[in-house]
Amino acid sequence: MTPLISSLSQGVLQGLTEYLPVSSSAHLAIFQHVTGNGEAGLAFDLVLHVATVCSTLVYFRKDILRMLFEFFRGFRMPVGQKSDGWYFGWAVIFGSMPTAIIGLLLKPFVERIGVSMAGVGGALLVTSALMSILAVVPPGTRKICVSIGLIVGIAQGIAVIPGISRSGATLVAGILCGLSAAEAFRFSFLLSLPAITGAAVLELRHAAGAGVSLPEGWLCGALLAFVSGLIALYLLHRTILRGRWWIFALYCGALGLVALIWL
Repeated sequence: MTPLISSLSQGVLQGLTEYLPVSSSAHLAIFQHVTGNGEAGLAFDLVLHVATVCSTLVYFRKDILRMLFEFFRGFRMPVGQKSDGWYFGWAVIFGSMPTAIIGLLLKPFVERIGVSMAGVGGALLVTSALMSILAVVPPGTRKICVSIGLIVGIAQGIAVIPGISRSGATLVAGILCGLSAAEAFRFSFLLSLPAITGAAVLELRHAAGAGVSLPEGWLCGALLAFVSGLIALYLLHRTILRGRWWIFALYCGALGLVALIWL
């Protein structure tokens, strides 16, 4: 596979799998294992993460602007402390704390499992089980709060393990806590912004220290990651509202078995 085709393929792969509950880290690990593109992927992973952050910002731009306005208004006016933005803001702040702590604690383990197809395959089977839970557990009607934010943040921290879907883990945690499907979807991806940005900063330090360069076609790959990320968010939103979780359960289960048996 040429560097250009590899960059374009990884861009589409990252954009789609970052948001669909199928684990982007597992797909990239499998792709780089099959193509032998691990070293070149180090710096490129950073670019792809930035592209997918931009997808989230664009897709949720109205929600983000409204919530930021309501959150900061809450410091000036007591009435602002009853708004969705106030509760979402604090839930994101407190939810990001366990994510960061767990992520740093699991980092050595993640680095080992990232090169193990058996580990990735096993984690994909866990993601399949999580999606199966959502297929039978109905969403609730609760609103987001700090305690739910902490629980979802813990789930997001555990999802740094390659093969455990970040979106899948956070959606499961939110719905099991009683959130509606729409509320869980919105909070899952707003909570992802600090996490993905933080991961990108860590990758930047790692890539700079390793002295790796960007592959041919990296800009086109980043653009494809951005566009496919928007498409994935749209598709996931529609799938969540229709409750078709079994699609992701079957897919992750099949891919996990492939990684365990043939890779």
